[in-house]
Amino acid sequence: MESLNEIRVVIDKIDNDMAKLFKERMDAVKMVAEYKKEHGIPIEDKERENAMILKNTEKQPFDIQPYYKEFLKSMLSESKSYQSLLCSNMTVSYSGVEGAFAYIAAKRIFPTAKTISCPDFETAYNMVVTGKSNCAVLPIENSFAGDVEQVMDLAYFGELSVSGIFDLPLSHCLLANPGTKIEDIKAVQSHPQALSQCMPYLKKHGWNLIQASNTAIAAKDVAQSRRRDLAVVASKETAELYGLQVLESEINEQKTNTTRFAVFTREPVSVDPSDNHFVLMFKVKNEPGSLGNAIYIISKYNYNLMSLKSHPSGEDNWAYYFYSEGEGNLATESGKKMLEELKAVCNNVRIVGSFGKE
Repeated sequence: MESLNEIRVVIDKIDNDMAKLFKERMDAVKMVAEYKKEHGIPIEDKERENAMILKNTEKQPFDIQPYYKEFLKSMLSESKSYQSLLCSNMTVSYSGVEGAFAYIAAKRIFPTAKTISCPDFETAYNMVVTGKSNCAVLPIENSFAGDVEQVMDLAYFGELSVSGIFDLPLSHCLLANPGTKIEDIKAVQSHPQALSQCMPYLKKHGWNLIQASNTAIAAKDVAQSRRRDLAVVASKETAELYGLQVLESEINEQKTNTTRFAVFTREPVSVDPSDNHFVLMFKVKNEPGSLGNAIYIISKYNYNLMSLKSHPSGEDNWAYYFYSEGEGNLATESGKKMLEELKAVCNNVRIVGSFGKE
């Protein structure tokens, strides 16, 4: 049997090799961070992380698999920390004020980025066009209120691409100044839509309802007033932002109310072999059966069309463009053929986004 010193020499050599490989890996991580920053892609990708951990852990002998799994988790954690540092000067524009749901969405998707408040969707979008922000986080659809038509128009007529779509469940809370009790409240203020979504709860208490232009602005007003007879309907994150306390959580009637946010970036769409989701926008020719033909072509090549929405183009009376989302990868031969055939029945076909989605 070898001596302990001889075994330690072997370990030292392995550690030296691992140190070199770690440096190479972090150099690659730096390139990943730069790519994500340029393309408006979040640092964390849980689906890829889990797949990588599973694939590599299975390569190890059974008795050391649990230890290797923890090693990989630690390495990924350090990798994400380094990416966060490299992306800390990233800027994200959104429509609204601090504490609004668009702000919350931007911070959840890009936790370390600097957020830029804009007065409207077009301003937030154009911040990216002019290079004043790396990307914009804008709502495209609400599960109850429907499509955000202004953002759809920006996607169709604009030049930016979509690097990802993220669902943000809307959970409303009753917030008040510290020390406030439920029995102290006489009135509640918030945006009309937020009040409407919580109406059964609010009616049960019989409070006076005051409309505000924005949930975050309403929360800021309550915080500055220091009143204990006035509460606000807003998010948990808004409470943390303005120093309010949460009296009741999830007071909205519909627990599945969700808004979908798209990340818009200047970088052109690049279809990666790992992509499984795409956003396609097109305008069919003014001929009988054109739309039916377009849908048939997409399905013929086995792409699952998850969404198809029509919006007036504003170019001619009764002229529409179509927004679609589908499952599948457009980099394949089938994808290329599908797009070529689609162009034959459409005046305009544009891949707006291609990305991985859980």
